[in-house]
Amino acid sequence: MQLRVTFVAAARSSPLLAERFGDDRPLDQEGWDEVQRAAPVLLPLAAAELRYCSPTPRSRATGDALGYTPLVQPALRDCDMGRWQGFTLGEAMAREPEAVDAWLADPGSAPHGGESLLAFIQRVGGWLETRPADDSCKIVAVAEPAVVRAALVYALKAPPSTYWNIDVRPLSTATLMGRAGRWNLRLDGQWARV
Repeated sequence: MQLRVTFVAAARSSPLLAERFGDDRPLDQEGWDEVQRAAPVLLPLAAAELRYCSPTPRSRATGDALGYTPLVQPALRDCDMGRWQGFTLGEAMAREPEAVDAWLADPGSAPHGGESLLAFIQRVGGWLETRPADDSCKIVAVAEPAVVRAALVYALKAPPSTYWNIDVRPLSTATLMGRAGRWNLRLDGQWARV
């Protein structure tokens, strides 16, 4: 039995440099414009048997705008950043530089009082491992870029520090094929197609 899970990174809700931890804002105008431009390529993913999204407004709006009518999955929420929730990385660094350095260096640390990077990767991986295992089932999941990065690190059994080396752009896709415990990353020439 093999699953095909295509992650679609949510469209933007703010300029890249203004992204905040746990950003719960809806899509901004640029995000809506990006969805409209990407729709011809991403709309076919709506044919997936199962369609999910993370609980953020921008993930839900991205999925709805693409015709996925996704089911919200709490396990696909962004990393719990504790007291840094709502801060940019620069703001957190200005307030607690040593804590940010520790967080970036040690995937098991959570100096912000929230979730460690390791726990975040395991949570997202747990969601991936529990998807229904019908033969040739196609799944699409719209999620925050951080969630897509966590899923890739988990599926590839990469060291947690690899998380910082994966760049997931808004509306990009990544497809994982396989089953619980054995995943392969599939890279397509364009956005993934069902």
